[in-house]
Amino acid sequence: MRKIIITTAGAALALGIAAPAFAQDVPVEQAPFTGARAEAILGYDRVADGKDNSNGKDGLLYGGAIGYDAQVGGVVLGVEGEITGSTIKTRNSNLLTAGDNIRVKAGRDLYAGARLGFVLSPDTLLYAKAGYTNARFNTDYSIGTARIEQGDNLGGFRVGAGIERKLSGNTYVKGEYRYSHYGKLDGYDIDLDRHQVLAGVGVRF
Repeated sequence: MRKIIITTAGAALALGIAAPAFAQDVPVEQAPFTGARAEAILGYDRVADGKDNSNGKDGLLYGGAIGYDAQVGGVVLGVEGEITGSTIKTRNSNLLTAGDNIRVKAGRDLYAGARLGFVLSPDTLLYAKAGYTNARFNTDYSIGTARIEQGDNLGGFRVGAGIERKLSGNTYVKGEYRYSHYGKLDGYDIDLDRHQVLAGVGVRF
C-alpha cells in the first residue's frame, strides 16, 4: 500500500511539473483550449443508497453542456453549466400496504461548476472539476383508485475528472467520470450517491 501511495504521489508531481513544460511549445495566441464551447454527452448513470450500493439502479445518461475556458500557459481554468436526463427508474409493489404500487424515475439534473486543467500536449487536456448539482426525482404512488404524484429536487455537490482531446478544426471529444452526492431524501432512510461515466463531443468557438 505504501508503495502504491508513493508511486501515485510521484506521478502526480511529475504531471504537475511536465504540464507547463509541454505548454511552452504552444504560443499563448494559439492556445487550443481557450474560448466558449458547447457539447453533447452520453454515458452510464447509476444512482444508489450510499449506505448500500448493491441496491442501486443503472441507466443511460444524456444531455448537453456549455462552458468557457481560458488557457494560461499550461493551465486551463473554466466554468460550465450542464443539463442532463436519465433513463433510471424503479417500480415496486406491496411496499407500504398490500396492493399498492410505487414508481420512482430520475428527472432532469442541473449542474454548474468550475474546472482546472493541465495541458499535456497541444491537443490533449487533463482536468478535474467540482460544482453544485440539483437533481429531480419523480414519484408516482397509487393504491386502488387513489394516486399521488410528487417531484423532489435534491441539491448536492459533484466532483470529477476527465481527459479532452482536440480533433480537426474546433471540434473535440472527451471522456469523464464524476461522483455526485445528494444527501438524504425526505421521508426515506436513504442517502443518495450518483456515479457517472460518459463520453462527449463538442465544438469550441
